[in-house]
Amino acid sequence: MLSKQEDSTQIGGLTFPLNDVRQTRPPLNKWLGMAIAFILVAAVFISGVWSRVNSRKTLNAETAQAALTAVSVVTPQQTAPAEEIILPGNVQPFITSPIYARTSGYLRKWTVDIGAHVKKGQLLAVIETPEVDQQLQQSLSNLNTAKANLALAETTKNRYEGMIRSNAVSQQDVDNVVGTYNANKAIVEANQANVKQLEALQSFEKIYAPFDGVVTARNTDIGDLINSGSAGGVKTDLFHIAQPGTLRVYVNVPEEYSQGTKVGMTADLSLAEFPGRKFQGKLVRTAEAINMTTRTLLIEIDVNNPAGELLTGSYAEVHLKVPTQTSTLLLPVNTLIFRSQGLRVGVVKDGKVELDAVTPGRDSGNQIEIVSGIKPDDQVIINPPDSIVSGQRVQIVQATLPGDIK
Repeated sequence: MLSKQEDSTQIGGLTFPLNDVRQTRPPLNKWLGMAIAFILVAAVFISGVWSRVNSRKTLNAETAQAALTAVSVVTPQQTAPAEEIILPGNVQPFITSPIYARTSGYLRKWTVDIGAHVKKGQLLAVIETPEVDQQLQQSLSNLNTAKANLALAETTKNRYEGMIRSNAVSQQDVDNVVGTYNANKAIVEANQANVKQLEALQSFEKIYAPFDGVVTARNTDIGDLINSGSAGGVKTDLFHIAQPGTLRVYVNVPEEYSQGTKVGMTADLSLAEFPGRKFQGKLVRTAEAINMTTRTLLIEIDVNNPAGELLTGSYAEVHLKVPTQTSTLLLPVNTLIFRSQGLRVGVVKDGKVELDAVTPGRDSGNQIEIVSGIKPDDQVIINPPDSIVSGQRVQIVQATLPGDIK
């Protein structure tokens, strides 16, 4: 009986068996397992949701990054204060002269041809002048006649001057004789001058070299009619002689470099026929004036050419190192943006584009000098797209160093 009482309890006049109550209460381990299972399911769910959120964020970031315009940039190249400029030059001889005839006639012979090295006073050609020869013979005859008349007038004058002292002749007769003598003397002097003139013309039959040099042209041949030009016809230049021992090289320097181009500067010449070689010259004079047509300064550079390697009339590239006030920046020409507002370049700053206005300088073909508008550390876009605008976000895919500019 006691065991039954222990197995039951009385509540509010009702008796409940304890075994039934214990049977209806769930075990603690079961609740704990359910809680752990719930936590695991919640963790898996939250992890999945979080992973999908992160994936979406990553996808959005990658999509936004892929949507950015990819650009290549370059840093401006800074030039040295002394800048080398390369200009075309015309090589000319120090002395060059066309040789003309001073008398008319026919060419009897020539003694030198093109390429001949001649000395001063060397015979170049001989001209036949039969008219001058005949005129000279006539003048000599006239001179002899005038001298004979002068001798007779002198004898008569001396005789009359002796007779006047004995009053054998009148003073008027003496004066007439003296006048005749003076007239014949003047005629002799005139004929002598005429003979000298014709002798000078006859001496021009032989043409001599005026200085040491090289014959660069021969424009006549045996039997050609030579016109001195005194008759109003076209003069014929028989030869051209050049003195190539020292060469003059004339160069037109742009106005922007005119202030840095001074007498005494050295210059290097390079010619296509001498690859890898340079010939040094010296700037000896400038025109001291800007040509209003070309806006350039004409300068002369003298180059010694003792061996005659350099040929007159050649084309040469003249290298001049002109000092500048400040260093400038160089950019490839494919960085320029032409807009209606003016010349621009795209500079990347903090991932965004800024279109900066620039002032161009000298254009060397693949590079251009920028006078103002950019800084040495700017990242300038190469081959910018036409649609690029200020504030646009871009992605740098390649950066070029200043020394790598081509």
